[in-house]
Amino acid sequence: MQQLNEPDSEGRTTSDSSAQAWMRQWRNAGVALAAIRRDELIHLSDERALAASEALLSLATLFQLNPQREAWSGLVEQQALFHRRIVK
Repeated sequence: MQQLNEPDSEGRTTSDSSAQAWMRQWRNAGVALAAIRRDELIHLSDERALAASEALLSLATLFQLNPQREAWSGLVEQQALFHRRIVK
C-alpha cells in the first residue's frame, strides 16, 4: 500500500492536503448517507416495514435445513475455536 508522499508505480505522490480532502469527502458522504437513511426510516410506513420484514422472513423458507440442526447448531464448537489460544 502506498504511503503518503511516496511515489506510486507511475511516480505520482499523494500530498497531505489531497489525502485530507479525500478523507473529508468520505466523511461528508457518510454523514449525508446517514441522514438519508434516517429520513427514509422516519418516513417508512407501517405497511412497507411489514412488507420488508415479510420479504426477509420468507427467505428462510427457501432452503430446507438439515434435520440435525434442530438438535445441534455447531455454536459450541464455533465458540471453542474462537477462544482457542495460540501457543508460541
